[in-house]
Amino acid sequence: MAGSSHGHGHTPAAWTGVIISFIGFCVAGAFMVMANPVGFWAGMVLILGGVVVGGIMKAMGLGADPKPLVVAGAPAATPEPVGAEA
Repeated sequence: MAGSSHGHGHTPAAWTGVIISFIGFCVAGAFMVMANPVGFWAGMVLILGGVVVGGIMKAMGLGADPKPLVVAGAPAATPEPVGAEA
């Protein structure tokens, strides 16, 4: 599927949400190994914080608009009704 990118994840909202969530995963993993439940749950809160921040940024217009998926070899969809003639 090389070259078939639909812009998935290439937005400031996606990058910010993933980076915050990744930091949360690292924090939670480190504290889990250290057997520290408070630090583990702090990391889990960071993960959810990444989801919330990404969602807020998308609502502010910094995310990608949904695009229709184009399948190779399929006829292109037209915006006008089937019976419409010019």
